[in-house]
Amino acid sequence: MKRILSLDGGGIRGALTLGYLEKIEKTIQEKENNPKLKIYEYFDLIGGTSTGAIIAAGLCIGMTASEIKDLYLRLGDKIFGKKRRFFKNPFKWYKADYDYKPLEEELKKVFRDYTLGSDQIKTSLCIITKRIDTLSTWPLTNHPKAKYYEKNKGILLYKLIRASTAAPTYFQPQKINVGANEIGTFIDGGVSLANNPSLQLFLLTTLKGFPYNWETGANNLSIYSIGTGTSTKRYNYEKMLKKGKLGWARLMPEIFMEDANYLNQTLLQYMSQPPSTSQEIDREIGNLKNDNLTSKPLLHYIRYNVLLDENELNDLGYTDLTEEHINSLREMSESKNKELLYEIGSKAAEREVKIYHFK
Repeated sequence: MKRILSLDGGGIRGALTLGYLEKIEKTIQEKENNPKLKIYEYFDLIGGTSTGAIIAAGLCIGMTASEIKDLYLRLGDKIFGKKRRFFKNPFKWYKADYDYKPLEEELKKVFRDYTLGSDQIKTSLCIITKRIDTLSTWPLTNHPKAKYYEKNKGILLYKLIRASTAAPTYFQPQKINVGANEIGTFIDGGVSLANNPSLQLFLLTTLKGFPYNWETGANNLSIYSIGTGTSTKRYNYEKMLKKGKLGWARLMPEIFMEDANYLNQTLLQYMSQPPSTSQEIDREIGNLKNDNLTSKPLLHYIRYNVLLDENELNDLGYTDLTEEHINSLREMSESKNKELLYEIGSKAAEREVKIYHFK
């Protein structure tokens, strides 16, 4: 059995992911009867996009979920604490809302001079970023037989992570020498079909053009996918009619990311034998429990996520949150919510994560 851990992007909402990961770590320790087992020892591949790339890389160098949580809660205010103001420095404000240097400095402290090919990475890692000067999505892996491994193995790990987290308007793009003195410009991997990287990781490990070539089947391949919180959206129709060019430009990434998440979730549930974690895709097709793409499921697929709306939060015990506070929980840069998001993830994990999910 090959096991993949897939971690979504979502900015500061990655704190929610860590609530799930602490529970998963305890669950697999119980399952394997090993209280010292670390997540990287259980999973054959850990992949992430954007904030998920930070967490994935941390796990792959041997950090525990609790260690990454402590780091994350400490980093939140440094990364998103000071938004640039137009009147103070209009040129920098025009390029990005936040200064990337505090994030880069903290990443350097954790990942030092490790490269993609470093033996400090203890299991297979995949960091997903978007090369914007070629419009191509890059799933960068440390597998030694990957086609471009020799060109990419010397890239500093912190630079790859910074590239994967360079969300347009939030942070400036990252320049990386990708070999033969060719400079690529990279942005957040979430500006692609892979903000939820699960489908990309399935393709990475099963298609012949990639180096893994793992066997498909529910008893051969498992993907455990963790989100950063989601929400149902409905905008005022009159405001939508009045949007100008700038308003539509700001909204387009969200529109495309919603479609990408919808497609990924639909395909993965369609290809698998949906367990108790299956989500309702929409009111028309439901959760696909009665649908299968093939006569035999192609994988064992588990998806953990939280719907950040009033009913779901009430069920978790948060009955006094205002509509304004709930809306702020959905934002990717509200660092003031980091502890609460972590608590929400922990409570949801206690309810959802079951030992029988892990094969």
